[in-house]
Amino acid sequence: MEGVLWYVLASSRGGPTRTQLVRAIDEQPRNANQLAETLEYDYTTIRHHLDVLMDNNVVRRAGDGYGDVYLLTEQVKANRETLEEVLDTVDVG
Repeated sequence: MEGVLWYVLASSRGGPTRTQLVRAIDEQPRNANQLAETLEYDYTTIRHHLDVLMDNNVVRRAGDGYGDVYLLTEQVKANRETLEEVLDTVDVG
């Protein structure tokens, strides 16, 4: 998981946006619309980055359809120290 966090959040092209998403979700679970509004990004952009985070087991959905909220996975929570280190390293501009 440590390598995944470094790659997905710090080393790839969309890392800064995904870092903002992870911070927002860690602060409070939210759905994609709420995340788009909070971070002032287009909904489609948010959905794309959420899909990348889900594909890499960084976040998971809770709910049964429309309005699902996103949460950090247990794997990420188990690697909290690495997550904090990555979040402190990434410059979100």
